[in-house]
Amino acid sequence: MFDIHRVEIDWGGRKLRLETGQVARQADAAVIAQYGETSVLATVVAAKSPRPGIDFFPMTVNYEEKTYAAGKIPGGYFKREGRPTEKEILTSRLIDRPIRPLFVDGFKNEVQIIVTVLSHDMENDPDILALVASSAALTLSGLPFLGPIGAARVGIINDEFVLNPMIDEMSDSSLDLVIAGTQDAVMMVESEAKELPEKQMLEAVMFGHRHFQPVIDAIIKLAEKAAKEPWDLELPDKAKYKDQVKAVAEAMLVEAFSTPEKQKRQDMVAAAKEKVFSEIQIPEDDAAEKVLLGDSFKSVEMDIMRGSVVKTGQRIDGRDLKTVRPIVSQVHVLPRTHGSALFTRGETQAMVVATLGTGDDEQFIDALEGNRRERFMLHYNFPPYSVGETGRMGSPGRREIGHGKLAWRAVHPLMPDAEEFPYTVRVVSEITESNGSSSMATVCGTSLALMDAGVPLKSPVAGIAMGLIKEGNDYAVLSDIIGDEDHLGDMDFKVAGTQKGVTSLQMDIKITGITEEIMRIALDQANEGRLHILGEMSKAITGARDELGDYAPRIETINIPTDKIRDVIGSGGSVIRELVAQTGAKIDISDDGTVKIASSDRDAIEDAIKRIKAITSEPEVGEIYKGKVVKIMDFGAFVNFFGPKDGLVHISQLTQGRPETVGEVLKEGQEVYVKLLGFDDRGKVRLSMKIVDQETGQEIPREEGAPDPAEELSRTRPPRRDREGGRGRGGPRRDRG
Repeated sequence: MFDIHRVEIDWGGRKLRLETGQVARQADAAVIAQYGETSVLATVVAAKSPRPGIDFFPMTVNYEEKTYAAGKIPGGYFKREGRPTEKEILTSRLIDRPIRPLFVDGFKNEVQIIVTVLSHDMENDPDILALVASSAALTLSGLPFLGPIGAARVGIINDEFVLNPMIDEMSDSSLDLVIAGTQDAVMMVESEAKELPEKQMLEAVMFGHRHFQPVIDAIIKLAEKAAKEPWDLELPDKAKYKDQVKAVAEAMLVEAFSTPEKQKRQDMVAAAKEKVFSEIQIPEDDAAEKVLLGDSFKSVEMDIMRGSVVKTGQRIDGRDLKTVRPIVSQVHVLPRTHGSALFTRGETQAMVVATLGTGDDEQFIDALEGNRRERFMLHYNFPPYSVGETGRMGSPGRREIGHGKLAWRAVHPLMPDAEEFPYTVRVVSEITESNGSSSMATVCGTSLALMDAGVPLKSPVAGIAMGLIKEGNDYAVLSDIIGDEDHLGDMDFKVAGTQKGVTSLQMDIKITGITEEIMRIALDQANEGRLHILGEMSKAITGARDELGDYAPRIETINIPTDKIRDVIGSGGSVIRELVAQTGAKIDISDDGTVKIASSDRDAIEDAIKRIKAITSEPEVGEIYKGKVVKIMDFGAFVNFFGPKDGLVHISQLTQGRPETVGEVLKEGQEVYVKLLGFDDRGKVRLSMKIVDQETGQEIPREEGAPDPAEELSRTRPPRRDREGGRGRGGPRRDRG
């Protein structure tokens, strides 16, 4: 019934198995990939005819993590998976980026790739397996895919490269790098690093490229057994109208691509396109011919822009290959925020705001690997006005989430530890102008805003986007690319880091890969540009401010004995709620006895600390405390003087001369100074007022020969009465019924 084919290899110390023929047989191709005990199912389905009237390749990738894969039931009311998580969106992008450039140019059939995590062993991250399974399914499908590709994760543990480190090993790794590519070239890189030198980053990329070659060989071996026949395709001639377009619009486009200003250049290109469509006759109702005419126009655009750069080394806006656009860095641009910055590079601008919070503000993440909390968040927004357009406003899309995560990876290795800086930090980047690499502007703006907020970054961090124009054997690597160079170029290569080294590297290729030599040149050139940008940023601020802003919360940390935690929390949280209500400070208690008190009011923090210490500490004999009279009895008064603790001031200890009644001296609610004399034989607290100056709170020196108050008090034992005034011996017998 089933025509099952399998291939198994040993890879990175574990067994990788690829299987097809048993599951999802109505899809164009389906592969179950297993690595360790993590399994994913990748399916590929393509429409049998192209979508009419489109000028792009309509491929979508959906990566799904099912909670049953980890033996869990989803939280929430509905108890089923809902909208994609950030991890699912990022992994979908991770699969899409190296695969999309390898489809034959001109293929416009809709393609959908769905990858489902079926089993998760908590050791092997499914993202690499998802890439491998998708590559295998595409290779088997018969679609015009110029693969297969391989993929791998590379870590550095104890100064050695590690292939596909396990999840629990990543905490010891100074690098988290994902690489994908073909047998001959690298297609995609995504990484986070702890200030590694460019040379080591390049070595890591090539290490990963070498070590995923066995995966490509395994996919080819599986394809030899189970691949479907290649599709018969009749691809349209994308250059059908190219000569006509050149005759009509070449001069206009040459002038346009010599114009530095983005909006003016776009208007000139739009005018040229309008002229082409008005002068070249095609049937008005033929959508396919309109697309071909548009493709020919774009081809002429690319020839003009790319040819000029490769031949002359001069770019659209007049720069040479290495020059970075003018930079203006500003901090503290918003008065009420905790930290803010405005970073402008040419026609790209990011307004970045940092907000400090407490442990209550940490992000709770429910992942297959288990629950965790994140104390650093970075969110990126790209409103349509940033490119002079109108558009839909709504929840962030895949691009916004991907760009925000790239900036997060660049800054995350430099954030201080919780012990050094016990704050939750959220950064929001609003892109207010865009003409090339707003994600790297976000990195620069984030660094500035965090330092403005007083966050002690280990080092300032900056980012730069590199481009590539490759024509045959000739190529040019471009620093700080603008939008048209990204759109019409061959590579988007983003590098972020500090003076010391690289913290994040992301590379996407639109051609069939680049060589080690081109990557080395791009990294060296990016290093020069990054150092220049860091120098420009230092004109605004060089390090974290010594003091937090006036409106930022202050956090003080104290430690209490773990057996006192319940006393501070109270029954049902009653004590801690009362503390928060009375002081106005936020209080967070960890299981190890660490207490974080946060407020923008210093007095509120000190009040909360004093109250907590009063609950968890013991009063010291001989110390003077300020208290409040809570009960007046015939024989003395009870004073609340140390948190919840009360003590008795005997009538003989009220004043220098013994009064007739306690009420002559005190009344309930009155604040007094008392000295702790000690404890009686039953452990009851004994206090004295008469030896303390009630105006200053200072102890009154004892006259020579005067009795010690503690000894005097020990000879005066009050009758046994309870706090409600009940009598002791000699009084009416209590009802014991």
